[in-house]
Amino acid sequence: MAISPPILQRGDTVGIVTLGSPLDATIINERIKVLRTTGLNVVLGQYLYAQNGFLAGTDEQRASDLMMMFENEEVKMILPSRGGTGVAGILPYLDYNVIRRNPKIVTGYSDITVLLNVLHQSVDLISLQSLMLIDFRLETPVYNFNQFFSASSVFSTTRTIQNPPGIPQISRVPGNVTGTLVGGNLTSFVGTLGTPFEIDTWGKILVLEETHEPANTVYRYLNQLKLAGKFNDCIGIIMGECTACPVAYGKSYEDLINEFVVPLGKPLMTNLTTAHGLYKAAIPIGAMVNLDTVNNTLTVLEPTVSI
Repeated sequence: MAISPPILQRGDTVGIVTLGSPLDATIINERIKVLRTTGLNVVLGQYLYAQNGFLAGTDEQRASDLMMMFENEEVKMILPSRGGTGVAGILPYLDYNVIRRNPKIVTGYSDITVLLNVLHQSVDLISLQSLMLIDFRLETPVYNFNQFFSASSVFSTTRTIQNPPGIPQISRVPGNVTGTLVGGNLTSFVGTLGTPFEIDTWGKILVLEETHEPANTVYRYLNQLKLAGKFNDCIGIIMGECTACPVAYGKSYEDLINEFVVPLGKPLMTNLTTAHGLYKAAIPIGAMVNLDTVNNTLTVLEPTVSI
């Protein structure tokens, strides 16, 4: 059975780390101020503000910050400052036995989803494709905060994931499947294929999203996952948004869904508000869910936190 990390409550401590690309110190400090208004305390990683070119410190430094948060008994949630690139570089330096003994809420999207899926595959820990520190700003939609705290601070045996009003979830291939939910950012997963950390989709429901990639590049990545057997292995597919993804050679992201994903014949839901989009549903990676594309529902079937 999957491990649900302890629930996040007002007054708890959040560990802030930078696991991929660096983030400007001014932005980090501004976002921490907003985070503290929610009643949460913070502890900062030693290399939170570090910069090593396009990475926030070395792989070993970023990994040590993450392990420090897992080992700190006061920390109840680990909140990356941002995603970017380079998260896969920390994976060989993590102590998964320590993580298994000290489960925490881990949340994030973009390149962070590589870590989320490895936590599921290595220690069976449920994590959240949801907010990062950079999202804690006054302009963030209330929907995003409601989703985040409903998944991290409310104990519930079931939870229905729904888009904000006026943004439909669209079922393209009918079916009804139940399985563990895996996935996240398309580009990030392609980068792990052929490594010890590549995503396992066998018998799973796969969610994918992307940002700022032209349609021909998205096709290339989808086809690489197909050739690697990831679509053959999964039992259902959820295609999130492709934010700011330009048309290429007259083909759009919607065209790719209709021409590439629909013919796979798996139960398919599209247009789920995810990750890089303005609205961000809290997607529990590693949790059991039901995808019903007859009645157009996505339901989390187990608690994402424990009490």
